[in-house]
Amino acid sequence: MRHKLGILTLGCPRNLVDAEALLARLKSKGYSIVDDMAEAETALVNTCAFIEEAKRESVDAILDLIELKKKGKLKKIIVHGCLSQRYRDLSKELPEVDAFVGSLGLNHESGRFALTPKHYAYLKICEGCVNNCSYCIIPKIKGKLKSLDEGSIIRRVKRFNREGISELNIIGQDITGFGMDSLPKSRLAGLISKIIRNAPDIGWIRLLYLNPERISDELLGLIRSQEQVCKYIDLPVQHISNRILKLMNRRVTKKEIISLIHKIRKVIPGVSLRTSLIVGFPSESDKEFKELLNFVREARFERLGAFIYSREEGTAAYSFKGQISKEIKQQRFNAVMAAQQMVSAGVNAGFLGKNMRVLIEEKQDGAYIGRSQADAPEVDGLVYVNSKRLLKIGKFTEVKITDTLEYDLVGEAVN
Repeated sequence: MRHKLGILTLGCPRNLVDAEALLARLKSKGYSIVDDMAEAETALVNTCAFIEEAKRESVDAILDLIELKKKGKLKKIIVHGCLSQRYRDLSKELPEVDAFVGSLGLNHESGRFALTPKHYAYLKICEGCVNNCSYCIIPKIKGKLKSLDEGSIIRRVKRFNREGISELNIIGQDITGFGMDSLPKSRLAGLISKIIRNAPDIGWIRLLYLNPERISDELLGLIRSQEQVCKYIDLPVQHISNRILKLMNRRVTKKEIISLIHKIRKVIPGVSLRTSLIVGFPSESDKEFKELLNFVREARFERLGAFIYSREEGTAAYSFKGQISKEIKQQRFNAVMAAQQMVSAGVNAGFLGKNMRVLIEEKQDGAYIGRSQADAPEVDGLVYVNSKRLLKIGKFTEVKITDTLEYDLVGEAVN
């Protein structure tokens, strides 16, 4: 009888890709992968350790599994991923865990055990980072940038194309760094062109995590001209105060960020811009926070996520003076999200009465739920679709927007 293994994956889509590769390898060795942890003999938890909240979630998940093991419902626990990679002495703290395994290498060709719905997938093209932002522990966990070789990437793209997925999400800590481990210049635009040629049946190709320092005119032109490439740019600017940007070791200025936003909107009409911001960075003054808040209102990002600064040992910012209280950080986070809520409601109101292409993901309570080109999986908004005809899950349909909410849209399938 095959040994039953269950997996719990925490954190980002990059972790998910690692879990898919690991499960494919284990399945090839004879393990039976089960969806329900209650049926498992061995539990594998794929951890995240990026910020304090993620570490806490990972540890809580491990403790829950330890309780199952104590009750005799599990035989073994394996802890994998960033937490194990970052903290090498966990076995002393958690002796009930049978094994701690660090991160996988990029060139795992054992296939993929899909953990996403059948209609979309993630393709990780690089690991590690070239940026060394002062708040970020990723270089310490993942090491220096390593790009996946193009041959391996194209083989995976061809496989996804054969599998008939509708959306391929290209990911990495910073995909604009692709190729910079061997050359001084990003090779992302050339790679995307090759991916497009080898993915004729994939409807959407989405680019996630583009550093504003390396968004080239060539890349913008490619996004504009290629119908398959989503008119969606994930542009994590983190802050807008020049002093804070410098402290963060972000090598762009306020003027350059604003200029880039204007250029993107001019080159790619109808583009959806997503950004990430950090509030409560050490020594962030009230004036600098107000500058950030005004920027949120004026830039009008279609999508925005904010993070409360997490003081992480091993980062340069850990020892910075002027650490800000938890209460003030929370207040600033709430203010940013309230401002963005108003922006998002206004942006969505502009779609009323318009038609858009929607990827149908599920049916719930008599209505369909999907995503527009402006919405990445898991992190952005949804489109609720009413239809008199049967719609296929994982396929595209034309939808007329009949109502708008703060973050989501409501529409009717066009017959």
